[in-house]
Amino acid sequence: MTRRVVVALLGPVTWSPPGVDPVDWRTALAEDTVDLLATLSEVETAVAVTPADRWLADAVIWPGTAVHEVAEPTVNAVLAALTGYDQAAVVAADAPDLPGLTLGKLLRPLTSRPVALAPVEGEGPGLLGVATRLPVPGWLPALDLDAAVPADVRRAAPAPGDVAVTPAWRRLRGPADLAALNPAVEGWEATRALLSGPARRS
Repeated sequence: MTRRVVVALLGPVTWSPPGVDPVDWRTALAEDTVDLLATLSEVETAVAVTPADRWLADAVIWPGTAVHEVAEPTVNAVLAALTGYDQAAVVAADAPDLPGLTLGKLLRPLTSRPVALAPVEGEGPGLLGVATRLPVPGWLPALDLDAAVPADVRRAAPAPGDVAVTPAWRRLRGPADLAALNPAVEGWEATRALLSGPARRS
């Protein structure tokens, strides 16, 4: 049986809504992402942080969740820290309303391709997540979830078809992303509560 893991990379968050404490915002996003991972079936879940951010992992993980400490908050550092798995996905922790189905679609191409990417919805660079067979293909370039685009990875691959591009989803990196949140969608309780709480109204 194929052993899969999905890792939430609790990296830096560079934007927070006006009136919301940046630490509270980052924590709420991470909590909602970890809660989403807990609903997934047929995969193991984990989080990755730098040693300086271990406090964040401890604040949001579920009992028994694996925590991987990495020297830098990059996809490649997380993948290098994983052992014993056949497939892995690394996802950004600032997409609190991400549907679990979108993560399933990120992993599915690995049955026939070595790498799959989920881009960020809308304009601008960035990836929502990266999935790969393990061990990691030697041609996979260094990937920054905030800056990479699928074309970068396809150029590095032996053939462009080695890299699948799956459905995009938004990350909360600015006012336009925040405005796209759908209050009718279930989930993202921590982010929702923070946006509707006293800190938001002050």
